[in-house]
Amino acid sequence: MLSEPSTAPRRTAHRERIDALCWLLLALGGLALAALAVQLDARLGTASAPFLGRYKIRIGLGSMLAPVVAAGTLWTAAASRFTRWRWHEIQLFGYTVGLLWAIALALVDGWSGLTKALGSPEEYLGDVAQVGDSPRTYLRHFTADAAYHSVASRGHPPGPVLFLWALQRIGVDDHIVLGFLITAVSVLTIPLVLAAVRDSVGEVAARRYLPVLVLAPYAIWTAVSLDGLVAVLGAAAIVSGLRASRRRVRGWAATGWAVLAGLLIGVAALFSYSAPWLGLSLVCVYFARRRASLNVLSGVGALLPVLGAQLLGFGWADGLVAAETDYAARVAPYRSVLWWSAISVVVLLLAAGPPLFASARKVRNTAMWPFLVGAGAAVVFSIAAGLARGGVEHAWLPFFPWLTVAAVAPERPAGDPPPAPLLLAGLGALVAVIIEGVLVTPW
Repeated sequence: MLSEPSTAPRRTAHRERIDALCWLLLALGGLALAALAVQLDARLGTASAPFLGRYKIRIGLGSMLAPVVAAGTLWTAAASRFTRWRWHEIQLFGYTVGLLWAIALALVDGWSGLTKALGSPEEYLGDVAQVGDSPRTYLRHFTADAAYHSVASRGHPPGPVLFLWALQRIGVDDHIVLGFLITAVSVLTIPLVLAAVRDSVGEVAARRYLPVLVLAPYAIWTAVSLDGLVAVLGAAAIVSGLRASRRRVRGWAATGWAVLAGLLIGVAALFSYSAPWLGLSLVCVYFARRRASLNVLSGVGALLPVLGAQLLGFGWADGLVAAETDYAARVAPYRSVLWWSAISVVVLLLAAGPPLFASARKVRNTAMWPFLVGAGAAVVFSIAAGLARGGVEHAWLPFFPWLTVAAVAPERPAGDPPPAPLLLAGLGALVAVIIEGVLVTPW
């Protein structure tokens, strides 16, 4: 007599459909709220809420590339090819397809999709000339001269401008090449996050997380934002912290990895004032693995770049105060904190996509919860402090990947990881294609 087939796969598929439907209802409700805010002429600073920019439908040859990349990725995952590949092949595939996905989305706007952010007078590249031949002088006067900086530089430490200055010094000044290079570096986040997931909950879950990570809607902003570099530094820091806290890693090896994790967080802090929030994930990892003493080593490592910048003339705390002062004068009076607090949640839902709902629902069932703590705390603080008033779609890039990791968590603690959530990943890819096809951003 034939045994009755297991109902587990059907239950998993049913649960995934429910997650997709719940996310869709939340997203549609959020979009309706954003539309209402526009109709009521609320102080938003944009007519394209929940995003900054304007709406214009664009369909061309470039519009066909992203759906092809998404379909190919989903087909490969559905065919279970990931189960037969070696781990380094998984990471290489993830990086390659992630890069294709980000560039394909950008090319909906043609080559300007890779260059318009660089050419904007509100972005960092316009400040590179101020560095001249003396980056130390630029650092020394960075805070005092904040009023003369571009809008992007006013809200960030000097790291992005100095990074672009260094690239120009070595001859990388073509905007298309520069845009491609920034995107290629930013997409390194994918293999790093995969490595973190593997180290935390095993290789099976990491392989199944790949489609979610590769086809994430927030890839729209990966090709146009230097915050992608912060995401790479933060991901590398978390991977280093995980290696430092492995059970068999002790002595000088643990010390080296822990200090490196801190150094990377410190360097990231020179690119973004919000980057230190990822350090909270490190703290949680160390406590979860009962290696709390590593916090001291990572803390010392994080201070070194910040103190180094202080010795060269840039005070990180002074820069943060200057950025907040500028924000309070330039943005806060013209964008309603109440409306934007709600609308920023809508941006989060759309940018992270349907896997966000599944991840939030199952966060208690996974050892990856430290990742969500750091990223989630950053988002919650940003909203609670009234700092999320437009533009979070790129400002939160360092945190988006960590907010969806629990999408591949088991339905109950210590259970088996579910299959790759291809429905959620595919729906997220569709969201990205639609947003890129109708939204024209200032970046």
